[in-house]
Amino acid sequence: MSPSKAVQTPGPRTTLRAGLPDRYLTPDDIAALFEVPLETVYQWRKKRIGPPGFRVGKHVRYDPAAVQRWAAERMADHIAA
Repeated sequence: MSPSKAVQTPGPRTTLRAGLPDRYLTPDDIAALFEVPLETVYQWRKKRIGPPGFRVGKHVRYDPAAVQRWAAERMADHIAA
């Protein structure tokens, strides 16, 4: 397959900006999105201070709409402070 015909998967930022999600995000996606270490994402989940996630079997997934709301709430809190 030539490079011009290769299927490109959108990154987490593109997925969030594009509107409705076409897939759920992984912890790796969340780490890339917020430019934090993966361990930080796991700590946020453990402390229940990060974006809301849910389990699919043993895997954690995040709804992009919920992540977007969580980020907007953090920004609103920061602006209000």
